[in-house]
Amino acid sequence: MSSADFEHPYSDTATIGDAVFVSGSLPIDAAQNLIEGRKEALDAALATVGRRLATVGLGLSDVVKLTYYVTDISDRALANDQFVKHFTEPRPARTVVEVTALPRGASVEIDAIARRS
Repeated sequence: MSSADFEHPYSDTATIGDAVFVSGSLPIDAAQNLIEGRKEALDAALATVGRRLATVGLGLSDVVKLTYYVTDISDRALANDQFVKHFTEPRPARTVVEVTALPRGASVEIDAIARRS
């Protein structure tokens, strides 16, 4: 697949005032390869969020809300472990939603809201 196969008609981030909205981020590496494995996919999706935030000068420490879309709700326990590892108190708000399917056959997609300090 060419990089054009992964283009999408929306922005990776959108900024309104101090709020930055990060579009749904799949578990892909910088070369657009889909990462599989339950924990590995969660980590890769969060890394995608981080890469997108970096394009606007922010990082994971600026996140105030995350939504995890998972194809298996039992991945919530792994998401909890990841959340505690990557976010300090006070942690962002978070929602985990089970869905039937995600783009490219991914097992997780994460979107986020961040704020500029």
